[in-house]
Amino acid sequence: MQTVKIEPFNIIGISIRTTNENGQASKEIAQLWGKFMSESTLEKIPYKVDHEIYSLYTDYEGDHTKPYTAILGCKVENLDNIPNGMVGKSIRGGTYAKTTVKGDLMHGLVVDQWSKIFEMEWDRTYDADFEVFGEKAQNPSDAEIDFYVGIKQGING
Repeated sequence: MQTVKIEPFNIIGISIRTTNENGQASKEIAQLWGKFMSESTLEKIPYKVDHEIYSLYTDYEGDHTKPYTAILGCKVENLDNIPNGMVGKSIRGGTYAKTTVKGDLMHGLVVDQWSKIFEMEWDRTYDADFEVFGEKAQNPSDAEIDFYVGIKQGING
């Protein structure tokens, strides 16, 4: 784990409102991924900075046990043209705890990592947290994913 500074950025993508209660987010975010892939959402996002896919969690009603918005999309240059059916969001940036995991996406890699993060005693901002699915995530059975969790101050370690 390392502490990193993230500059403000914009994202455009598709979203759902969900909660971690009763495994609801795991199911609904998996469905959102299915929609993202089957509808070629990546190709429809204008002004992309690159082709990395962001899985963003924001608009928390409290901590990770309360409802929040999940957005699957891409970092974009601006929010001037948000396609119908998509959302745009500006992220303020700030201090983030960055962790990287490697493994099989089809066997709970992301959910397992979030379970570990929930147990961490970090002073979280609950403003925006995200994963980045880049070049190293192309092979689902041996993917490398970066997780960014908004924190209020630096963490040693």
